[in-house]
Amino acid sequence: MAEHTIIMQTTLQKLLEEKKYSTLRDILVTMKPADIAAIFDEMEAARLPLLYRLLPKELAADTFVEMEPEAQELLIRGFSDAELKDVLDELFVDDAVDIIEEMPATVVRRILAQAAPEMRTSINEILRYPENSAGSIMTTEYVSLSPTLTVAEAITRIRRTGIDKETIYTCYVIRNRVLVGVVTVKDLLLAPDDDAMIESMMSANVIAVNTHDDQEEVAQMFSKYDFMALPVVDAENRLVGIITFDDAMDVMEEEATEDIEKMAAIIPSEKPYMSMTPFEIWKNRIPWLMLLMVSATFTGLIISRFESALEKLVILTAFIPMLMDTAGNSGSQASVTIIRGLSLNEIEFSDILLIIWKEVRVAVLCGLSLGIACFGKILLVDFLIMDSFAGVSSPFLIIGVICITLSITVLFAKIVGCTLPLFAKKLGFDPAVMASPFITTIVDALSLLVYFGVASAFLPI
Repeated sequence: MAEHTIIMQTTLQKLLEEKKYSTLRDILVTMKPADIAAIFDEMEAARLPLLYRLLPKELAADTFVEMEPEAQELLIRGFSDAELKDVLDELFVDDAVDIIEEMPATVVRRILAQAAPEMRTSINEILRYPENSAGSIMTTEYVSLSPTLTVAEAITRIRRTGIDKETIYTCYVIRNRVLVGVVTVKDLLLAPDDDAMIESMMSANVIAVNTHDDQEEVAQMFSKYDFMALPVVDAENRLVGIITFDDAMDVMEEEATEDIEKMAAIIPSEKPYMSMTPFEIWKNRIPWLMLLMVSATFTGLIISRFESALEKLVILTAFIPMLMDTAGNSGSQASVTIIRGLSLNEIEFSDILLIIWKEVRVAVLCGLSLGIACFGKILLVDFLIMDSFAGVSSPFLIIGVICITLSITVLFAKIVGCTLPLFAKKLGFDPAVMASPFITTIVDALSLLVYFGVASAFLPI
């Protein structure tokens, strides 16, 4: 796909240089808005306004929505008032809100000045809702029907008003603005009697969300119920908007990206990587790196505490990295699994005892497998091939200590990895914060304490 985009970009640039604008337009109108936007985002800034003006009005608006904020701002600053108004007239309200949220204040004022009064009112209404709430991602453009309409009257109303709606397949039945039911266009078209009342055929069991519900929970409902659209109501069950599946997909992508960044100890950013400056990337990464660096000093203190023991048996030092890495990886596996389960609402804090018991059994199996594999590896590679134990008394006892330590640290790492995200969720923190870097720092210290504890119990140190 990327190769196709590059080829199209090269072709369009060549046609632009040769001033073959008619051919350019003929090519662009055959493309999807997302593909045009991908090409436009890579174009030189000076060429972008000319290319954009070649698009038909409706295609231009759809392409504008798909473009990166930087390119959108560039075009807006170059638009005349009439051009800006034409673009805004073709946008759905939720798309206009998304654009406004990414623009500087001067550009926002100009957008609102050129928006139609109805759109401006809807935009201001949506902007009042908290960030990351259902209200902040909804659109107010939906098809509403009265329960007293007949099927024929309802179809006529959809034909008359549906052209300006984001979706017309699902229609919402309201009485005095209160949501009382839902009916689909399929139900209307297949109704045996055109004079049947909407009230008699609507589904009164409507699943809706509140304006202040978290957008991530709302997005998960689309996956659970296979919705195309979801109604949004206020505290009095009055219908104020709908959320469509494309907006839910955007939310799921944003939330997944945010979780990945948190799990990698990075402060989440709304900007794409290529749009960020090195300074912005530094700001997002350095706080966690500083914290983890300071917290890692505990491992140094533990090693210093047992420095005399290591002097007596230097061979023990060679296996510290393996024990720490294995423990960190084991803890990360458990934490990622639990974090994913929490995000999908498959796991609750009340399940903590069942989770610990399951992870203990997993840890025993993993620990035994790793211990046996470790024994074979040390015996074959370190003992026989590399002769690392030359001059060491009781080599098999040392190998046993290493393998026992490995099994115990895997057990501790699994327990820590599965419980920390649960406690974080219980305390109101994002469980993703308790992922790989944080878990690794904790289990590194635990693995060293176990290692030196077992070594002190079985070896003369």
